Amino acid sequence: MLKEQLTGNTMFIDTIESWQEAIRMGAEPLVNNGIVEKAYVEAIIQNVLENGNYIILLPQVAMPHARPEYGSKGVGLTFLRVKEPVMFPGEEPVKIFFTLSSDSPDGHLDLIANLGELLSDEDRYQKLFDVKTEEELLDLVKE
Repeated sequence: MLKEQLTGNTMFIDTIESWQEAIRMGAEPLVNNGIVEKAYVEAIIQNVLENGNYIILLPQVAMPHARPEYGSKGVGLTFLRVKEPVMFPGEEPVKIFFTLSSDSPDGHLDLIANLGELLSDEDRYQKLFDVKTEEELLDLVKE
């Protein structure tokens, strides 16, 4: 499931200005494909401002997401790797962004389970920081 969602939805950049811009960039394929509205992306940013860095799952890995009612029209997932870490509030660095959307409270559970499986494997988790192409990421995901 991860492979299907990530195909065509991966980005690799060296640097970006801010965590807000990283969230917008990570969500761009979801917006362009009509899976989320721009309001959904802004809701993610607003949630971090109001609730803190709840989207940071592991050291240097974030899963930007918001509630479906903020403009999600379907299930989607993107991958953004930033070579130089983006600093979140409290000086928390992030290099990997898995931007998630769901159109229902439980429509994304399989996707999260698969992502959790990937991130809980220490070897694959470490390799995420070294992938440079979509092909390398997809090979890592299907291991």
